[in-house]
Formats: sequence, structure tokens, C-alpha cells
Amino acid sequence: MTTTPIATFDDFTKIDLRVGRIIEVTPFPEARNPAWKLKVDLGEEIGIKKSSAQITNYTAEELVGTLVMAVVNFKPRQVGKFMSEVLVVGVPDSDGKIILVRPEKDVPIGGRLH
Repeated sequence: MTTTPIATFDDFTKIDLRVGRIIEVTPFPEARNPAWKLKVDLGEEIGIKKSSAQITNYTAEELVGTLVMAVVNFKPRQVGKFMSEVLVVGVPDSDGKIILVRPEKDVPIGGRLH
């Protein structure tokens, strides 16, 4: 059984998870753990945002054009000299590698998770 506190539906609605498309991937050699710097297009309302993501089990070529889910309403976070503006989400596989959470079909970018 999990020890995570019980959340209310109101707690859930505070998290703004949106669909974005990765449009640029660059190395982040100064990161403490292996990571990529991403630019994610989240649609007209939100625009293009930056994120640092420990998803180096994917190549840059695999990531560009990929739809992802990202939390867009967290306070930006300083990661070394890089300011991460959104949190791209994933879950670890059995080897601890982060697997992206993403729509299984092509959906409009900027769409909010319900």
C-alpha cells in the first residue's frame, strides 16, 4: 500500500498537464545526471517551453516530433545553468530508465489531460 497522502479531486485539478510536441533536443553535458535539454511546443495558449529531462535512453532523433505530456503550471526550476519551465512526465521501466508518458494517437498540442 502506498504511503502517499490521499489527494482530493480539487488537488488533481490544480495540476495542468498538457500535450506538447518536442521540437528541439540538445545535449546537457553539465547536468548532474545524464539528460537532454528539450524545447516543447505546447500550442498557442502556452507556447514553446524548455525542459530538462533524464530520458537519455531515447536518442535526439527519436524525441524530435514526439508527443509528450508535461506539467505546465509548476514554478520554473533552475537545473544547473538551465531554467526548466515545464516537467515532461514519464515512469521508470524495470531497469530504471524513464519511459515517456504520451498519447497513443495524434492529438492536438496544448490539449489538457482530464
